[in-house]
Amino acid sequence: MEPETEKAVECDVTDQKAVNGDVTDQKAVDGDVTAQKVVEGDVAGQQAVEFDAFERAGWRGRSEAYGRGVAQITGQIVGPLLDAAQVGAGIRVLDIGCGPGGVSAAALARGAVVTAADAEPEMVAATARRLPGIWVEHAILPVLPFEDGEFDTAVGNLVINHVGDPPAAVREIRRVVRTGGRVALSCWFYPAMRATVVFDEAVALVGLPRPADVPQTAPFQVYAQPEPFAELLASAGLTQVRVELLEWRHRVDPDAWWTAILTGTARTAAVIARQNPATIERVKEAYHEILIPYLTGDGHADLPAAALIASGTA
Repeated sequence: MEPETEKAVECDVTDQKAVNGDVTDQKAVDGDVTAQKVVEGDVAGQQAVEFDAFERAGWRGRSEAYGRGVAQITGQIVGPLLDAAQVGAGIRVLDIGCGPGGVSAAALARGAVVTAADAEPEMVAATARRLPGIWVEHAILPVLPFEDGEFDTAVGNLVINHVGDPPAAVREIRRVVRTGGRVALSCWFYPAMRATVVFDEAVALVGLPRPADVPQTAPFQVYAQPEPFAELLASAGLTQVRVELLEWRHRVDPDAWWTAILTGTARTAAVIARQNPATIERVKEAYHEILIPYLTGDGHADLPAAALIASGTA
């Protein structure tokens, strides 16, 4: 189903504080993610390293399942994201966190010159197979293998919420975009994003503890509201920053959506799929109970979905 509404959210980024802290006080740990040095006592840096390690392991082997299921909902953000980045014919676009290639394909359809990158080798391979005419790189934020100002615009569809150090990631994205170019990033907007929250609620309803190695939340979560998201981009040197709210209904077959999330995500799958069969069935029953208010007459469910798109000029 197409997004129903798109709203610009006015954000004053001059002195905005992020939840649980001042964005400007965020400490970035420099260097390649795979060989990051953690300053002694830097708890945030340690958490960033651990989160990135979990993400790398958690997404391994999920590219095909993601493409079959979750990509159907993330794809609803693509058009507005490219609009925010002003992607058109001849524009040199970097698609960061390209996944199976949905954003890259849409940018190509607009006549853009596309380069794609992803942290998961299987996603890199999937995009290369789908779009053999573009260059696809394996790259892990906050390090990108591109020159300063190499692109006219950079877009990332639901990638910033998968990095351990969001401020460092946005600074790096800004680096590879020419002066006057555009950057546009998206994230889910909670609690309006019911299509995935229903799984967390099912886990809570059953009283299932989160495994010790599964992050409680993403480091980006403190920025996942309009004003902190805007400040995140502004603190990286982007100007004319604006944040848009996108809302729509995601129509699903409940059993198919259950399978899509358990096979095509990292953190949610790690919490549920590791349990024994009886426990998994209890969570599934709770999930179906939570979906009752959203059921339609034909057995499908219309789940509210919401995302934020933050964009700015380099």
